[in-house]
Amino acid sequence: MKSFDAVILGSGGAGLMCAITAAKRGLTVAVVDHAAKPGGKLIISGGGRCNFTNREVGAENFVSENAHFAKSALSRFMPADFIEMVEAHGIPYHERKHGQLFCDASAQQIIDMLVKSAREAGAELFQKHKVLAAAKTNDGFLVTTDQGEFPAKKLVVATGGLSFPKFGATPVGYDIAKQFGLKIVSRVPALDGFVFSDADRVRLEGFSGIALDAVMTTNGVVFRENLLFTHAGFSGPVALQASLHWNPGDEVRINFIPALSREELMGWFSSRKGNKLEIKNQMAVLVPKRLAERFCDLYLPEALDMGNFPKKDLAAFCEKLQDWPFLPQGTVGYGKAEVTRGGVDTSELSSKTMEARKAPGLFFIGEVVDVTGWLGGFNYQWAWASGKAAGEAL
Repeated sequence: MKSFDAVILGSGGAGLMCAITAAKRGLTVAVVDHAAKPGGKLIISGGGRCNFTNREVGAENFVSENAHFAKSALSRFMPADFIEMVEAHGIPYHERKHGQLFCDASAQQIIDMLVKSAREAGAELFQKHKVLAAAKTNDGFLVTTDQGEFPAKKLVVATGGLSFPKFGATPVGYDIAKQFGLKIVSRVPALDGFVFSDADRVRLEGFSGIALDAVMTTNGVVFRENLLFTHAGFSGPVALQASLHWNPGDEVRINFIPALSREELMGWFSSRKGNKLEIKNQMAVLVPKRLAERFCDLYLPEALDMGNFPKKDLAAFCEKLQDWPFLPQGTVGYGKAEVTRGGVDTSELSSKTMEARKAPGLFFIGEVVDVTGWLGGFNYQWAWASGKAAGEAL
């Protein structure tokens, strides 16, 4: 058996960045993964173009039981550092709204860059190796796979979360953490669509495919982005962002007309005249026609002159449009969720090195840790930064 300075479990973004960093320091490194190809979920991120980072990244863009944990790693490997790698490899990219950076062509370019860099630095990649066990030894650790054993002085767990099981997500990283006595923060699917309750499904039936600018608020956190109606409920960037802060039983409130203040909206309606059909048609400039029709059917009388409509009733109607309460039945689940919220408790790890306090030589990086970023490239920046931190500490 060949012995390594470090074995890294997982050939996704965090694992590959850790391998590059450690191998460049002269360490012998093995990257072990059950998947047939390296890259993990990178290949499907950003619609296949990989939203590889965001120009503006801070700890406030992440959810964790310890809001400060991510600061150390993020401050030592910043978006500009990864952008420098991308540019050095000649990968064309572009910026979309909110500082999101994407490959012009394919996410495969990022994967190829990471794999090439890891191999050139001397790291060895072992794909199609299913991890069966990880044990502590006198000399470090022993990883047993269905293709053989890997002794190492240090062990890095970069196995990702539970989302997208069709791409090979497994709980092995959490199992290893539990085996070594580390606490796990409850895990839930996040950056995920919301599912309607039966009552809301009836109220909003027939809206699938409608998209509009909207604001969602949950647990005091406010996001404004595109909202998409689906057969099951709500999706689109604003729903995915809100889902990161949502817990079962929490109410979500939606503003379908965020471009106008409440006073402006009431003024707009006060200047309208006509029956309900005419009001529905006029409202089409504010919201999609089907949504306008449904809200009028639900909350307005048959004939009216909005200028003479009782002010309290008009205010109530505007509130429905701008502060609509929604109690999700749940989220779509791990099959569609982009990430897993929760994971290895950060109190168990060093924020500087990502090493487990209870098990010297054992490291956890990337999505397996209880650090989950907003939609928009933040989770990949955490993968790069946490992988770099561990790679420097091995």
